Amino acid sequence: MIQSFFGGIGKIRTEGKLSVSYTVTSIKDLSVIIEHYDKYPLITQKRADYLLFKKAFEIVKRKEHLTLEGVNSLVKIKASINNGLTEKLKNNFANAIPVFRPLVQFSGIPDPHWVAGFSTGEGCFSVVICKSKSSKLKYSIQLNYYLNQNKRDHLLLSELVNYFSCGNINLDHVNNTTVFYVSKFLDINGKIIPFFKQYPILGSKRLDYEDFCRVNHLMKEKKHLTIEGLELIKKIKNEMNRFRT
Repeated sequence: MIQSFFGGIGKIRTEGKLSVSYTVTSIKDLSVIIEHYDKYPLITQKRADYLLFKKAFEIVKRKEHLTLEGVNSLVKIKASINNGLTEKLKNNFANAIPVFRPLVQFSGIPDPHWVAGFSTGEGCFSVVICKSKSSKLKYSIQLNYYLNQNKRDHLLLSELVNYFSCGNINLDHVNNTTVFYVSKFLDINGKIIPFFKQYPILGSKRLDYEDFCRVNHLMKEKKHLTIEGLELIKKIKNEMNRFRT
């Protein structure tokens, strides 16, 4: 769908058994990508990577990469993008000083379609089944919707609490990430599910959202308190997300 949206440019490759990639590499085709993201700017800290990427694109477009000076400029830019230089490049360009990484100020969530797109790429709808001493069946069911990002986008995820008027923020210091999550049943049923019904999730994650809604409906009907309902929820859970065939 993305390839079609961009007019058929780029290539789609299968990577292993579980993932695919969409890649655009030619300068001519990358002009289409640049034009799109200039018109519809990224709002996460990844925008800094994009702005540096655009500088590198312009160097190559001017064919300056065919000079030693141009190569050195590209290495300095690459040193500030994503994970930086590989060890081999660090050894070959020991004197390369990374360029200044642009500062990206979070200015708010643009619209609900952005939230739906962001959740399509980065969100997760999950069903959690835990042992419970207070339940007659000895198990409790919880629905979770969550998004996690590098802690540099903490402000963005914090704003989602205000945007949805629910949810919480958790700092994962081990993985250096911030997590926005909603787990209260009333919030899932009254805010999260209606939102994504109006602004749909795309791709195979749509199937996870639909299963998520199925479990929510079973819980509304109190069927999770029966053996039959619990077994059905277990079956649904075992076919969601990474377990989906």
